[in-house]
Amino acid sequence: MMMRIAPAVFVLLWSTGFIGSRLGASDAEPFTFLSLRFLLVLLILVPILFVVEHRTHTWRERADAMIVGALIHGAYLGGVFWAIHRGMPAGVAALIVSTQPIFTTVVAGTFLGERITGRHWLSLALGLFGVFLVLAPKIDLTFATDSNITSGMIVATVLALFGMTAGTIYQKRFATGIDLLAGAVWQYVGTLFIVAVGAVLFETRYVNWTPEFIFALGWLVFVLSIGAIFLLMVLIRQSAVSAVSNLFFLVPGVTAIIAFFMFDEKLDAIQVAGFVLTTVAVLLTSAGTQNQAS
Repeated sequence: MMMRIAPAVFVLLWSTGFIGSRLGASDAEPFTFLSLRFLLVLLILVPILFVVEHRTHTWRERADAMIVGALIHGAYLGGVFWAIHRGMPAGVAALIVSTQPIFTTVVAGTFLGERITGRHWLSLALGLFGVFLVLAPKIDLTFATDSNITSGMIVATVLALFGMTAGTIYQKRFATGIDLLAGAVWQYVGTLFIVAVGAVLFETRYVNWTPEFIFALGWLVFVLSIGAIFLLMVLIRQSAVSAVSNLFFLVPGVTAIIAFFMFDEKLDAIQVAGFVLTTVAVLLTSAGTQNQAS
């Protein structure tokens, strides 16, 4: 029962991450924000690990987990946060990283030997089109001639896309042997190194400790970096990577719904249609995966 509801819970929790980031984005620079987030996570998880760890992990296992963390959290979140902070429209950045399931499917078929069926390719096409419908009202169609969007922003977002793809594949291929708690701790060690270097080299590291920022930081620490990431690691271990990656198609739609209630953002018919389409795409992939398993 837990594994059946885990994908829905993961999508909901992951979607709230964009809301939490928006609440705290104006009070701290992106790498500083992320450094505080992952430092707090480690302060919580490391003492727990010392108490409950049942076996000693090798340095190879720890290094693999650090690489996963550097890719999934450091490269992905760092790239997206930096690009949006510098002025890239969130809709454009979200559309770029929403192609991640397509790249993951191709790579999973090549390196993990996962069988990719015609049903799966159809779901990928439907999912990507649904994401575009969800994000379309928020995308400035003149961005190609907008001087505020620099090549650096585009490179950062594309690096985020490849970071998430590579991290997901690496986790499935090399880092499933380590315990979940130990794996999470060493992932965040690798992540903190990446974002802390970014904060030192490129930012003032000033933080405005408003109630909104404190709430956003706490939410991202407990709900995202502990709750959602543990769920993601469990899903990657239990399912095909290509199937898990398709869940990210649902994130923009769920985020739009949450923003509608929290920030009174516009939610029109075309966005609802896009959310329905992405849901159909994920269900199509899920049905195909279950059929292969049976």
